[in-house]
Amino acid sequence: MSTRLSQRDKDIIGFINQFRAVDRDSLVELFFKQLKSPVNACNSVMIRLYRLRLIERTQQYSPTVYLPVDAKIKKNSQKILHFLSILDIYKQMCIYGMPKQAIVEDKPTGRKGGIEPDLFCIFKGSPFWVEIQRNQYSEQKMQEKINLYEEFFFSDEWKTLQWQPEDRAAIFPSVILITPVRYAVHSDHIRIIQVTSIHELMEKYKNSPKKQREERPKVLSSSNGIKINLT
Repeated sequence: MSTRLSQRDKDIIGFINQFRAVDRDSLVELFFKQLKSPVNACNSVMIRLYRLRLIERTQQYSPTVYLPVDAKIKKNSQKILHFLSILDIYKQMCIYGMPKQAIVEDKPTGRKGGIEPDLFCIFKGSPFWVEIQRNQYSEQKMQEKINLYEEFFFSDEWKTLQWQPEDRAAIFPSVILITPVRYAVHSDHIRIIQVTSIHELMEKYKNSPKKQREERPKVLSSSNGIKINLT
């Protein structure tokens, strides 16, 4: 069997390595939807890549979920659902604009005990850290999570992260909490946005230009002047 890979093959393998667990339907949506028979085309490509041992797969889920070839995740692990939830948020973002610099399970402090957002990306021109809460936690635990972000804010270490712009002042990302429960958390230093989905986020900021101007001081800026551009 030929091992020559197309650019799409390489992109798919890279995407699976990046997101750790990717279901077949997401691959169809992201890589094959322009074809006449996208599901059949996707199945054919994924079978070939699996037989070449360039990806792994688990059929514990339907449709099939694909994993990196060196994945350390058990094929029936609940961690797979966690990665699929991150992928779902990424796909929601793609509807409104392609996210850039996406990092799954970002560890910006580089040390244990620091912030560990589920996803970092630059979306609609602004940097975000995304926390996906699939389970309900106490408000104390959620505030402790926010406190870690504040600690990182005051460390100034974030100013040297590799994605920071070279031609202007460093930007501290806003924190999006994807949660069905609204927590009474607060910060005087970082922007916290609580929504159930990216769709809700975009609806929240889908205001008329006039209304955006009226709300900008209290809605679209943080205490250090960081602007959030979702238009």
